[in-house]
Amino acid sequence: MGAAALLAVWEAGQVAGYAQRALLLHSAARPTVGSEELLAVPVGRRDADLFALRRELFGEQLELRVTCRQCAEEMEFTLGVQDVVGAGAAEVADGPLAVEADGWTVRFRLPTAGDLAAVEASPSAQAGAELAARCVLHAERLGTEVDVDTLPEHVRQRVARAAAEADPGADVRLNLACPSCGHAATAELDIASYLWAELDAWARGTLQDVHLLAGHYGWNESEILALSPLRRRYYLELCADV
Repeated sequence: MGAAALLAVWEAGQVAGYAQRALLLHSAARPTVGSEELLAVPVGRRDADLFALRRELFGEQLELRVTCRQCAEEMEFTLGVQDVVGAGAAEVADGPLAVEADGWTVRFRLPTAGDLAAVEASPSAQAGAELAARCVLHAERLGTEVDVDTLPEHVRQRVARAAAEADPGADVRLNLACPSCGHAATAELDIASYLWAELDAWARGTLQDVHLLAGHYGWNESEILALSPLRRRYYLELCADV
């Protein structure tokens, strides 16, 4: 994508919530696909597209920082996109899935980006139940159809685990060990949030460059953004030397 198009994505996301920002990024990754179709994509497939977009925009290496919950040490490490995508890039299961447990039979589909958007504003205590209500297609107990609201917690958990196994890229977690205290922990890597933070930093830096070059040379924004990053950096160095 060009710099102007990326800035338009960033600008549109300034007043948006998490789900809308993720959709904006996914639209950037799949510009020929409509929003409604993107919202119907399972979360793991969407995130695989966002990892690919991240590689295209900012390179292969992810710079990560995690605070140890045991000793509060700041851990910094580098990870390749391919290292993270790995298992998450596996083929996502198609079609309805089923779980059988203790006389319960539940048919369900994988959560999509649209499902997450629909429950985004819900309190955390209700979001899980709302997500289940959207994704469960049929539930029965000993052969009798029942409402999804009657599913006991252990059955909901079984469904959630089955969904995670069928769409491993939907919840990327890193196994970490603190170099200071040795505490072992897991950390979630939310590519939508990570990529948005990078885009935000890039956009603000780019607009600062535009401000400096416009003031020095009188060029407009379109003319400055049309410069390659290398030429733009060279002109900025010339401005600094004056």
